[in-house]
Amino acid sequence: MYLPLILIPLILLGCLGAALGSFFNVLIERLPAGRSIVKPPSHCSSCGKNIPAWLNIPILSYLALGGKCKYCQSPIRWHHLIVEILTPILLILVYLRFGLNDVRFYKFALLTCFLIPIFFIDMYHHLIHNVLSIPLLISGFAFALITGSGVGIINAFLTALVVFTLMLGLFYLYLRLKGIEGVGGGDLWLMAAISAYFGFVHVPLIFFLAALLALIYYLVRIRNPQTGIAFGPFIAVSSYIWIFVQDHAQDLLLTI
Repeated sequence: MYLPLILIPLILLGCLGAALGSFFNVLIERLPAGRSIVKPPSHCSSCGKNIPAWLNIPILSYLALGGKCKYCQSPIRWHHLIVEILTPILLILVYLRFGLNDVRFYKFALLTCFLIPIFFIDMYHHLIHNVLSIPLLISGFAFALITGSGVGIINAFLTALVVFTLMLGLFYLYLRLKGIEGVGGGDLWLMAAISAYFGFVHVPLIFFLAALLALIYYLVRIRNPQTGIAFGPFIAVSSYIWIFVQDHAQDLLLTI
């Protein structure tokens, strides 16, 4: 019995996404600690035992082990399972939106792959690594050179430059007035990268949505004026949402 052709890309993206999610978990755990993402191979962060390939199958291994290390029974952080499930789902949604014949599928699939580790690292550590945000910016310029990507290179470059300059100005202004950094360097590069991906029409709306989500989260969960929150996760969520609503938003703007 043959699989319907429509299911083949979904299955392949599901398997690829789960494998990528496993790699993203390595980034989430090792980048903030300044450790190599290549060596040593996969191991338990508690007891240090190497994890054999048969215990390193995305999603299945976590479920089979009950979320604990086989050797020391230490709990494995919940985000390992979430990332391995979330990555294929998000990639499949991008595929269903654009299909394989649209260059925007590859563009926004790559964006999604960067946003996932950025989201979790910033959520846990309030840190966005340049090793993630700067390559994302470069890839935004690269896609802007391809016909059909939705954003031209002049639009991408100028929007990224303006946003980066404005955010850099705010960084130094806040530093001068408050004596502390209001915006991290990683945030500057991330916002510039998002600008290159979406262009000048959409970037203000993405940032507004991110600020709105951050405000709601702050009022519901934090409610302490002395407690800061990481803005990167809200930029990541807003950017992913905008992949699907940008065309509708642009049509709405043109009718106003």
